[in-house]
Amino acid sequence: MKKGEKGILIAIAVIVVLFAGINIYRHAADPAPDKGIPFYSTAPKEMQNTASALMRQLKCRECHVLWAVRDATQAVPAPSLDGMGSLHDEAWLFAYLSSKKPQEILPSRLKAEYRMPSYAHLSEAERHTLASYLASLKVQDWYLAETRKSEYEKLTGQEYKPELEQAQ
Repeated sequence: MKKGEKGILIAIAVIVVLFAGINIYRHAADPAPDKGIPFYSTAPKEMQNTASALMRQLKCRECHVLWAVRDATQAVPAPSLDGMGSLHDEAWLFAYLSSKKPQEILPSRLKAEYRMPSYAHLSEAERHTLASYLASLKVQDWYLAETRKSEYEKLTGQEYKPELEQAQ
């Protein structure tokens, strides 16, 4: 190794150590507490299994995100199902799933082929299972504003403004 190369290598090492030290100092001085995963379900295991099987059959995950996991081939900006139960109650979800025209309840900006289909053709028990399960999908209180923002922006394509929440 030549003399000039040694100097450059030492300079790079000093810079790396310096930036690592600054980064460690910043995190040690003001550690951000890990709040944990914001998503959870209150549904019993049996309902989770039944609803998951029904959702696979209906291919819900082709458009929607669940447990913050997105299908790599997904291109539809559908709302996440995470926290759906923190946004809507079971009665609202059942009415939405039972509607022959769900866009009359919750308008969508998506092209017709990507809009939420009607599940009025499902049995009442299946619609109740889905509604109960979706109502059980909650988010921690500290993450609820982010969930509302995400749903609003996906449904409308517009930027969310907190004052809209107070108006509702």
